[in-house]
Amino acid sequence: MPFHRIGDKYIRAAAEGAGGLPLIIPAIGADALGIETVLAALDGLLITGSPSNVEPHLYGGPASRPGTKHDPARDATTLPLIRRAVETGVPVLAVCRGIQELNVALGGTLHQNVHEVDGRFDHRSKPDEPHEKRYAPIHRIALVPGGILAGLAGASEVTVNSLHAQAIDRLAPGLAVEATAEDGTIEAVRGTAGPGFAIGVQWHPEWRFWQDPFATALFAAFGAAARASRDRRGALPRRAAE
Repeated sequence: MPFHRIGDKYIRAAAEGAGGLPLIIPAIGADALGIETVLAALDGLLITGSPSNVEPHLYGGPASRPGTKHDPARDATTLPLIRRAVETGVPVLAVCRGIQELNVALGGTLHQNVHEVDGRFDHRSKPDEPHEKRYAPIHRIALVPGGILAGLAGASEVTVNSLHAQAIDRLAPGLAVEATAEDGTIEAVRGTAGPGFAIGVQWHPEWRFWQDPFATALFAAFGAAARASRDRRGALPRRAAE
């Protein structure tokens, strides 16, 4: 039987890290959902990670290999939702699959298996390892000088975890690079076309975010952007939502 779910780590990061009241959006497609109604009720949009991949036909890519996990109902929900959120200035924080969705939603493409691209590292984790090891910081990324993330980190590089096979190939119009791995893989982006806060990261900052000052600062910035968006719209007091 189909069901909708989300990991506790995202709930805690939205509630405790961003200071929000998390609301889970069901993946039932944009038409059934009613994008304008949903966005009118939210102060911020957190796009979470997932074991599934974005359907490659949505960005003109070749068919996935047999056995690849997909979630077309999620694609039909998140991609239109992201586009409209960026257009209207609803703050967006996109994590792992989320950064890939952000890129596809705005017109970019993906590597389905970035570790098979010449010169790239293997960014996957081993699913049989304990979570503490899978989510441990494993490689360095360079933060773009003067960028949002460099300001939050107070540093030019940080070490992050890595649990992905897909990665950004062609960067979408309306996005700018915020961080890259040592092999050139894009690790973070920011929105440049819309009026609001839009950040995508390829790693998982929600994992025990309270132990990482950089992750703590990122979720705090998302929460602050959500509250500022609420205040600009003159809405009744609500909190950053997922």
